[in-house]
Amino acid sequence: MPSLTWELDAIARCATQYRTEMLAPLGLKSCHASYLLQICKNPGISQEQLARRIYFNKSSVARQLAVLEEAGFIRRTTSETDRRVTQLFPTDKAIALLPQIRQVLLDWEDLITQGLSPQEQTALREMLLKLKDLAARRVQPD
Repeated sequence: MPSLTWELDAIARCATQYRTEMLAPLGLKSCHASYLLQICKNPGISQEQLARRIYFNKSSVARQLAVLEEAGFIRRTTSETDRRVTQLFPTDKAIALLPQIRQVLLDWEDLITQGLSPQEQTALREMLLKLKDLAARRVQPD
């Protein structure tokens, strides 16, 4: 019997492939959805805060932010209060794409939860939230 980790990894890989296909016409990669959702929700978020929220290492975040900035989706500025901090802001281009990005994510969720009752979907969300919280505490202890 495959392990829970293998099953979760397989679902994540399938989600990545789906997002890659669906976001490509928008000029985005799979991982860019989480970046843009967080930046649009939290204008002025620092690179370090973003890395912690989306569970990527700082160097990967910096590389992807460079791609997003080059493509005109975000702008980076140095904090006025702390010159060591880089703040992130969405551009109008990113904000305009938010509904489409959210729809891609909702469509994926609908695809993988087909056949589950509303109660099963709720229970699944609750269990996954517990697992995510435990995992996050392990990799980001505070």
